[in-house]
Amino acid sequence: MFQQRTVRLECGKATHVLHVLGTQLNVKLYRCAPPGSQFFQVKCTNAVQYQISPKVSSTSNNMLPLEKSLSLSITMIAPSKHASDNKVSVSYFGDNLEELGKAILHLTSVELSLDVDADRDGVVEKNNPNKGSWKWGPNGHGAIVLVNCDMESLVGTKRDCDDDSLSRLSDLKDMSRMVLRTNGPGQLPPGYKLVLHISLSDADKIGVFQTVKSVLNKSYPVVLGRKTLSYVVKYEGGTAETEFFVEGRKFLDENFEGLVTIYLSLLEPSTKGFPDTPIFTDKVVFHMAPWIMTPNTLRPLQVFVCSTTDNYSFLKDMKELVKQSGCKLKVCHEYMNRGDRWMQDELEFGYVEAPHQCFPVVLDSPRDGDLKDFPYNELLGPDFGYVTRVALNEKVTSLDSFGNLEVSPPVTVNGKEYPLGRIIIGCAFPTTVKGRNMTKVVQDFLWAQKVQAPIAVFSDWLSVGHVDEFMTFVPAPNRKGFRLLLASPDAGYEFFRGLQKKGHGKAKMFEGLKDEEVTVDHILSSKQFQQENAFVQSCIDWNRDVLKKELGLEEEDIIDLPILFSLRPDKRAVAYYPDMVNMIVLGKNLGIPKPYGPKIDGVCALEKEVCSLLGGLGLNFFFIDDFASYHKLLGEVHCGSNVQRDPFSYKWWNMAL
Repeated sequence: MFQQRTVRLECGKATHVLHVLGTQLNVKLYRCAPPGSQFFQVKCTNAVQYQISPKVSSTSNNMLPLEKSLSLSITMIAPSKHASDNKVSVSYFGDNLEELGKAILHLTSVELSLDVDADRDGVVEKNNPNKGSWKWGPNGHGAIVLVNCDMESLVGTKRDCDDDSLSRLSDLKDMSRMVLRTNGPGQLPPGYKLVLHISLSDADKIGVFQTVKSVLNKSYPVVLGRKTLSYVVKYEGGTAETEFFVEGRKFLDENFEGLVTIYLSLLEPSTKGFPDTPIFTDKVVFHMAPWIMTPNTLRPLQVFVCSTTDNYSFLKDMKELVKQSGCKLKVCHEYMNRGDRWMQDELEFGYVEAPHQCFPVVLDSPRDGDLKDFPYNELLGPDFGYVTRVALNEKVTSLDSFGNLEVSPPVTVNGKEYPLGRIIIGCAFPTTVKGRNMTKVVQDFLWAQKVQAPIAVFSDWLSVGHVDEFMTFVPAPNRKGFRLLLASPDAGYEFFRGLQKKGHGKAKMFEGLKDEEVTVDHILSSKQFQQENAFVQSCIDWNRDVLKKELGLEEEDIIDLPILFSLRPDKRAVAYYPDMVNMIVLGKNLGIPKPYGPKIDGVCALEKEVCSLLGGLGLNFFFIDDFASYHKLLGEVHCGSNVQRDPFSYKWWNMAL
C-alpha cells in the first residue's frame, strides 16, 4: 500500500515536487483546469508511471473527457540522478479541442528507507515491509533492542544507559543497528530536510547514536533521547547509508509494554514564517527485550557465596561441591558483605537477549541489607547488567528478599506452552488483611516482562516468608524433565514414626551439637508440635494445589521431603531442623543442608531417606553443614548462595503471546 500525498497543479505554471520512491502523488484534475475545459491529455517521461481513476475512455483524438471526480495518480520507478529530471504534463482542451492551458509537474525522486533487523536474523535488511510493527511468534517480526544496562567503562560509575556518551566501542555490541538508506540526486532541493524523531513518551526509553566519520576516526554522538526529540540528518547524495545505533534505557514495567517507535520524516519548506510540512514519514518499531530468570535446570556458570567469621565449614563444603560441578566459585568477603551472608536474598540473576547480543543482568532486591552495594559495585561491568526497583512509598518486608522469588522450568499447562517457565512469587494469603507481600513495584516489574507469567503462592505463613523454604525444582531424566520438591510435615511424621516403630525411639536428632540433642520419642510426644505441623502442612497443601494447576503438574511430578517445622510466638513457621528443600542445584549435583537426623548404624537416617526419595533421578548428593552459620539464623544453603546460569536456548520472541 502506497503512502499517498496530494499535489496541486496550476495551469501556465511549472510545479516542482520532491517525490519519495514507493509513494504515490495524487492530483485532482478538475481543480487546475481552466474555465471551459472539456478534455485533457497526460504525457510523462520514461521513469514516470500514472493512472487515472475512475477509468475513462479516450476519444478518437486520444483526448480524455474531463470529469469532476477524476484523479491522476503518479509514481516513479527509479530515483533521480539530477534534480527535476522527470516531468508530467497535463494539457486541457475546450469543446473544439483547442488547447486552453497546460500544467507541468517537474519531479525529483529520492529513495528513502529507515531500516532495522525486522526479521530478527542479526542483519539489517532493506525496507522490510514489517519494520513498522511487532508480532510475536516463530513467524513474527519486529526489531529488538536491549536495555543497555551494563557498564563498558572500567573506570565509570554509571550504567551505559544512564550516560549519553559512548565510553568504549564495545558498547555498540549492546545496541541495535539502524540504517538510513538513501538514493537520489547529489543534493535535495533547497529547504528540504530529513528529520529523525521520537515521541515525548519514548524519550526516556531509548537513546540513538549516529556514526560520524572523519578523516582520522569515527565518533558516535547521541542524537535522540532524553534531551532531544528530533535531529536533522545530513542527506549524503547518490547511493548512501547513514548508520545509527539504538540502545534501550527502560525495562518493561507497569506503564510500559515494551514498544518504541523511531520516525524519519522528509520536510518540505513552507512560505517564510510558517513551519515546514512533512511530506513523507517512515517508521521502525523496536520491542524492548524483557528480563528473564533462569531455573535450576539450566547449566550453572558461577556460584556466589559470602565469607563470614563463622561459616568456614559451610564454605569448605561449598567449595568441594562447586569443584565437583565444574563451575566457578565467587566469594564475597567481609569488607563487602559487612556480615550480611544472605546472598540469595539480595539479588536474582537473569539475562536479556536480542538476535545480536545476550548478557546477564542482576536484579537487585529492595531489601538493601549490608550486601546492598555488592550487585552494583561488584557485578555491574562489561556485558554484565544491573537493574533494580526502589519502593518509594511502600514498606519493604522480608518477602522482598529474593529467596521469595523462584522460576519453574519450562511447562505446558492445558495446551498452553511456557517455554521459559513461570515466575513464582510468595505472597500473603488472598483473604489476609494485614499480611506481608512483595512490594508492588517489584511485582509490577516481574509481571510486565510477560514471557514468564508469574504465579502467586502463599508464603506469609513462614516467619521469614520465602518460597525457597518449602519448594524447589531439580532436574529429572523423564516426565517433564524436572521434579518439584516440597517440604512435607506429613512425610516427616511418617518418617519419625517409622523409626520409632523399628525400635529407634531413643535415637537422637542433632547428635554432637551442644544443647540441641532430642530423641525421636520426644519429637513424637508433643501434641502441640504435631498441631503446629498440621497447620504447616495445610499451608503447603494449598500451595501444592496452586502449583499443580498453574504448572500442569501431576502427583508423579512431585516429591515430598520429610521436613518438620515449629511455630514462633507470632504463629509463623520456621524449619525445626535444617530444611533440606532449601538446597542449591548445580546440574546433577545437589547441595543439601545437612539435617543432623538420627543416626542408625552410624548413618544419618534423614540423609538416607532423602537419597532414597531422589535416587531414581540420577542425581548426586552433597550434604553441607550450615547448622550454626545459617540454620540457627533462619536460613539454609540456598539462602546463603546464588547461581548465575546459562540462558535458555529458546528465543523469547518466538513465544506465541
